[in-house]
Amino acid sequence: MAFPLKTLFAAAAMTGLLASPAPLLAAEKTDFKIAWTIYAGWMPWPYAQEHGIVKKWADKYGISIEFQQINDYVESINQYTAGKFDGVLVTNMDALTIPAAGGVDTSVVLVGDYSNGNDGVVLKGAKSLADIKGQKVNLVELSVSHYLLARGLDSIGLKESDVSTVNTSDADIVAAAASPDVTAVVAWNPQLAEIKKSPDMTEVFDSTKIPGEIMDLAVVNTETLKDNPKLGKALAGAWFETLALMARDDAEGKAAREEMAKLSGTDLPGYDAQLKTTYLYTDPKDAAAFTRSDDIVKYMDLVRSFSFEHNLLGEGAASKDVVGIAFPGGKVLGDAANVKLRFDDTYEQLAADGKL
Repeated sequence: MAFPLKTLFAAAAMTGLLASPAPLLAAEKTDFKIAWTIYAGWMPWPYAQEHGIVKKWADKYGISIEFQQINDYVESINQYTAGKFDGVLVTNMDALTIPAAGGVDTSVVLVGDYSNGNDGVVLKGAKSLADIKGQKVNLVELSVSHYLLARGLDSIGLKESDVSTVNTSDADIVAAAASPDVTAVVAWNPQLAEIKKSPDMTEVFDSTKIPGEIMDLAVVNTETLKDNPKLGKALAGAWFETLALMARDDAEGKAAREEMAKLSGTDLPGYDAQLKTTYLYTDPKDAAAFTRSDDIVKYMDLVRSFSFEHNLLGEGAASKDVVGIAFPGGKVLGDAANVKLRFDDTYEQLAADGKL
């Protein structure tokens, strides 16, 4: 089973594929399309669509919303950036480095979850992260795996130059870890869980050490959202209704999770295991509070610093301030005259207040 969520080759935005973004023309409209890919924290969406929850909320606001699965994660973001979709399910790093850095003004409607153990650094025949110094590390370069490695190294006073990275696809990472000459890997679930089954492999750092930094978002073109706030309301209503259902410890909640598991290509125990390392904001009050917190500003500053240092904000970017990131309350990181990524707590708060 391949989970494309974390294959974040954000540099695709700079290769020419996205050189001429053509966002959907913003205007009042009734039909919307959202691109999605398989990941534990995003499976509520296809479930909600198949069970009429999305339609229920769309009908309430006189609109139509279609969630369309794309087989490749990066391609889903590319298509959104090119204007083929009104929104996309994406990580915070990719939202910044692909559509925002590519000039497409993008708003975060929902902060769905963050990785809380889904990503980890694993060493062979070693017991501490300090043992990684001087080693070759197999991972998906320029991905959240790369970001996690950088944060882990920083936590013990090491730099990326203290190791060397070997670009390894998510499809090949498990086989690579089993190779005798590979001694260090960074991976995400479910591959991470498979790698950790080997008795000579020890996880020495994971995303529980950087809670909140690797976020999974539902984003929409800002002008589209501005002209069509009903879209944001319908998405928030459908999302939190579905989360409440799947969180129930009864037959209906179990059945919902079981179907989400099947939709993602696993079984209920496998899906529940992935949910345990995924911190879902099931309470809209918590989601809204996080979206307007000082923490999210701090985390995005770390992400944009990593992105700039790895040329993910564009080869010509003079500093990490080149792309402005706006937050509730008027807070802005970077160029306030070039805000292209906006964290919006409006719809989470409406859900929290029971006003959808």
